[in-house]
Amino acid sequence: MRPLANVTMDSDEFAEEYAPDARLYNDDLAPTMPAQRTWGTYNYVALWFSMSMEVTTYMLAASLIAGGMNWKQAVGTILLGNLIVLVPMLLNAHAGAKYGIPFPVFVRASFGPVGANIPAMLRAIVACGWFGIQTWIGGQAIAAMVAVLWPATAQMPSVTWVCFLGFWALNMVVVWRGVESIRFLQSFSAPLMLVLGLALLGFMLHKAGGFGPMLSTPSKFTTMHGFLKFFFPSLTAMVGYWATLSLNIPDFTRYAKKQESQIVGQAIGLPVAMALYSFIGIAVTSASTVVFGEPIWNPVTLLGRFHEPWIAFLGLVGLLIATMNVNIAANVVSPSNDFSNLAPKLISFRTGGMITGFLGLAMMPWKLMATFGSYVFGWLVGYSGLLGPVAGIMVTDYFLIRGTRLDTYSLYRRGGIYEYRNGLNPAAIVALVLGVLAALVGKFVPRVAFLYDYAWFVGFFLSGAIYYLMMIGHRTALAEAEGLRYES
Repeated sequence: MRPLANVTMDSDEFAEEYAPDARLYNDDLAPTMPAQRTWGTYNYVALWFSMSMEVTTYMLAASLIAGGMNWKQAVGTILLGNLIVLVPMLLNAHAGAKYGIPFPVFVRASFGPVGANIPAMLRAIVACGWFGIQTWIGGQAIAAMVAVLWPATAQMPSVTWVCFLGFWALNMVVVWRGVESIRFLQSFSAPLMLVLGLALLGFMLHKAGGFGPMLSTPSKFTTMHGFLKFFFPSLTAMVGYWATLSLNIPDFTRYAKKQESQIVGQAIGLPVAMALYSFIGIAVTSASTVVFGEPIWNPVTLLGRFHEPWIAFLGLVGLLIATMNVNIAANVVSPSNDFSNLAPKLISFRTGGMITGFLGLAMMPWKLMATFGSYVFGWLVGYSGLLGPVAGIMVTDYFLIRGTRLDTYSLYRRGGIYEYRNGLNPAAIVALVLGVLAALVGKFVPRVAFLYDYAWFVGFFLSGAIYYLMMIGHRTALAEAEGLRYES
């Protein structure tokens, strides 16, 4: 292939030889240009604060108190989990900042242009589950608001289902009209959740009689063995909470002004934002033990227990608004694009959003959120076993096999150095399947239950190791091919 300098930009020859494959390229997937690289350190700090200030973060922290930890153990577990997931987050973010490419393009290097749809679908399915969970929480909030105005409905389960399906339908209407229809909410949803959380903290602080009684609830674990049995799967859940974004973080870092901006911004933003907002959930849940005699991990349930109707009503309204905004922005846009990418001519973004909504229903979020155990040990730990192997393969491929060198030209074309076998990389597929099986087998085979407790870690390291062993023999050839493309 001749150097670009030897052809004119408007020649038919250039258009034919250098134009990207239409099946792999559109304006949204194209590498960002220098003029688009506008995100500095502050933007990434702000990004993490906006994404962390949501009800599921509160419930994540509250679940640890409900499970028996004291506040120090809960804060320590959350902070450690977020510091751990920060590592693959920064590693996968590197390619986005260096080459300006989004996640679906980046993953083509390791899985191939066709195989890249597999991790994209895994990521999309998890997002569908989160869509269902957020919709269920919103439906519960509406039901609680109705109960404040009409107390008799609190004993009518059908009201909760009607509110849930109504909120789900409202989300579908927004998706059909376009996400721009709630763009005005995005500027204040995170501050709204922060204000709501602080107000709830202040109210419970008053009810509990200060921070002393509020944070004095002891750990229920009397032995180190009992504590560790709960701690390790909880730690896996903390990592799993952001396992989704640790894959598609290039979607954000492709806009970084420079590599240091995203590294410093994320290193500050993720652990600090999660620790601060998680503390609110931890403190309020600890206070609920003092005030109501039991740890109430669901803020909707907690607000419904207030005797001051106006406080409960305003709090539920704020929670509902923020939940809807987060749900559309975080759990619809990504899977809709992933589904659309499967068949761009048949599945539009709008159709992809509809698919997301119906799959969210099919995943029965009411069961995923039935108890703190089903949320933490069923949902979070479970899907971490699906996404950990993908992260391990991506990190291994980019750093250990390719030495951070990618050929962006070939990432948008078939038949090049990333074609492998008909667009699929067998090494990535084998490593992914074995990693997922090893991570999840403990869920069904009691003798190896410990593997499930460490699902994300098992999948990440096992798939990464298998992929490395299968690809190490190709490392020199790949480096030479990418080097030639760099020089052409």
